[in-house]
Amino acid sequence: MADEERKPPRTKTIKLELKVDPDKAGGEYANICMVNHSDSEFVIDTFFLQPGRPQAGMKHRVIMAPKNAKRLMLSLADQVKRYEDRFGPIDVGKPGPSVDVVH
Repeated sequence: MADEERKPPRTKTIKLELKVDPDKAGGEYANICMVNHSDSEFVIDTFFLQPGRPQAGMKHRVIMAPKNAKRLMLSLADQVKRYEDRFGPIDVGKPGPSVDVVH
């Protein structure tokens, strides 16, 4: 069978209802993110660093499979593009000073 004649595999559509706990719907602010990975998972830790303080408190840890981490990356890239198309480029500024992270 020629490549042009091959049909893409059928995918099953699933209706998914996402429920959000009202206590979590407000979200929490984080201004630092640290990402690590192993061969089987990605770990994303978020922190809030108050101005003028040398210590940041961890807010959340999200652990996900590599495929889901890639999906998150692609989704964020798409959302950043949409944001910049609407509001203009995001200026991330110059790199800040190097920081030694102590656990």
